[in-house]
Amino acid sequence: MLQASEIQKRFTHLQQTVSEASRTLHADATIPKHLMNWMDELEKECKSAKKIMSSKDEDRIRQCVDDLERIGDRAERACQQASGLADGIVDTVSSMHSELSDLKRQLH
Repeated sequence: MLQASEIQKRFTHLQQTVSEASRTLHADATIPKHLMNWMDELEKECKSAKKIMSSKDEDRIRQCVDDLERIGDRAERACQQASGLADGIVDTVSSMHSELSDLKRQLH
């Protein structure tokens, strides 16, 4: 398990990445509704996860990151299934998902 300070640092960066991805998607009117819904859900969950991430409860932290990564999976899948998305959108969602997956791997 990562040290608490490293978890906090990684989660803060992850929140920034999710917020950036969400802003990027919201700026493009052609984004499919289901992809936007997954990004909104992920951003909402990231905000509510703040308290859990600052706790010392390793099981809750792991579960929280697992849940976030699962939503990220769905966003990435929705992105892959959508046709005609700009490469920047696909890259943004893919990068965000990779970051979630990497954090999940390091916590397990």
